[in-house]
Amino acid sequence: MSPPPIDLTVTHRPRGLSDRVAFGFVKALRFCADTFFAKRYGHRAVVLETVAAVPGMVGATLNHLKCLRRMEDDRGWIKTLMDEAENERMHLMTFIEVARPTAFERFVVVAAQWVFYLFFFGLYLISPRTAHRVVGYFEEEAVISYTHYLAEIDKGRSPNVAAPQIALRYWNLPADATLRDVVEVVRADEAHHRDVNHAFADELAGVRPATKIPAVWPHEPLEPHWREAA
Repeated sequence: MSPPPIDLTVTHRPRGLSDRVAFGFVKALRFCADTFFAKRYGHRAVVLETVAAVPGMVGATLNHLKCLRRMEDDRGWIKTLMDEAENERMHLMTFIEVARPTAFERFVVVAAQWVFYLFFFGLYLISPRTAHRVVGYFEEEAVISYTHYLAEIDKGRSPNVAAPQIALRYWNLPADATLRDVVEVVRADEAHHRDVNHAFADELAGVRPATKIPAVWPHEPLEPHWREAA
């Protein structure tokens, strides 16, 4: 399977205090993740994808309420952010099948989710621009982490097991797809979220209007269970 066409070199140079705060915060998170997980990239993915699924839901909720209050159109923000949250949740469900987190790691997941949710909710209320910039930098680090994960697989230090069924179905991967293929499409998703959130932050900063950035890998729409039973 050929890798999705993404630019791995994209990065946003911090401009102003808001960007520098976001950049410093994400670098601190990266240091903590490197210290705790080292090269256990499967387990790192489980915890980080739990955190990564929070911003899209928070942003969508607050933008939804803002549009109701102001009686104005959201210009596609709500759907985009909801799609991001769902996509990150599917990353989590996939890596749970791969890493099989321990009871302690599940506790870390719950704690990290609550702490980050409350923090990000407050940050978004104070400065949506900074919040989206945090996500943009967070996704830059995610692209780097998954690139390192691919290197570990290529060197044989991480087993290249068969792709979980949930990944085959969600990304429409071939039946013989492996973990390496999954990591490549997940990395492409993260690069897409990186570009979308930096664009949102730029729009809020008045730098440029946000433009629609299509995902580089198609996802299978998720149908509610009640539709299957209908």
